Amino acid sequence: MQRHLISAADLTRDDAVLILDTAEEMARVADRPIKKLPTLRGRTVVNLFFEDSTRTRISFEAAEKRLSADVINFTAKGSSVSKGESLKDTAQTLEAMGVDAVVIRHGASGAPYRLATSGWIDAHVINAGDGTHQHPTQALLDAFTMRRRLVGRDAGLGKDLSGRRITVVGDVLHSRVARSNVDLLHTLGAEVTLVAPPTLLPVGVDTWPCEVSYDLDSVLTKSDAVMMLRVQRERMNAAFFPTEREYSRRYGLDGDRMARMPEHAIVMHPGPMVRGMEITAEVADSDRCTVIEQVANGVSVRMAVLYLLLGGNEPAFTPARTTEEK
Repeated sequence: MQRHLISAADLTRDDAVLILDTAEEMARVADRPIKKLPTLRGRTVVNLFFEDSTRTRISFEAAEKRLSADVINFTAKGSSVSKGESLKDTAQTLEAMGVDAVVIRHGASGAPYRLATSGWIDAHVINAGDGTHQHPTQALLDAFTMRRRLVGRDAGLGKDLSGRRITVVGDVLHSRVARSNVDLLHTLGAEVTLVAPPTLLPVGVDTWPCEVSYDLDSVLTKSDAVMMLRVQRERMNAAFFPTEREYSRRYGLDGDRMARMPEHAIVMHPGPMVRGMEITAEVADSDRCTVIEQVANGVSVRMAVLYLLLGGNEPAFTPARTTEEK
């Protein structure tokens, strides 16, 4: 593992499989009466969130606490950032406090990279989402969920997603989740197809390691997993499609479309979902939808990332001592 986790594109196949396999070990902790490991005892992790978040922030906090780290939560609202403090000054303040790792979410693409390479702070940096650029732990938990569902919990250990066909549907233009998933799934051997109206595809998408389609119905029958993306209105400054009704008719996933998918295929969504827009309530509440699983798996994956970056020289689990050793 490298010192920081900034982009899914930075991970090799071996890196990604190591994280997924370690996450399987971490998932066992959730089955224990006491969901704690002493791995990061004495380490301090700061959650530095400049954008609103529910799932990611709580997931990271849960992962950190399950590894026994000391956790500091920072939000831009109510901090000196609202008074005009720069990222550099915030970082140097954290450095003075001796933090070991920073989990950062920022509205500006490239902010985590700047923090990691500027010399402002001598701590591990984990990107929890930067602008429309990257969200590597989301891609990892999505791949973890796919491997568990499509390959098997135990059968998937040490394996990637070679030969699997993944379809990502929706607002690709504004989605850091789409970019991260394309990078990571390609590294893991999957075949990715992006489906969106032309106005919601970024310039240069033809250079990405994936296929592009404008017709959702044509790709559903050969998809192992279909990931629906939310239309990110908060990042839009123009009209990218005529009406919500037309968008939903062309690119929304309803019960009829789900019925055309292969029996083993799953439906995914990074959240938050807009029911009735990109996904209907019938699909969102079906057994084939993995949204809640993704949230649970996110804690295990983030535990794995924190463990490998901060405590990877020690075993994740201490083997029970034998009678002779005692």
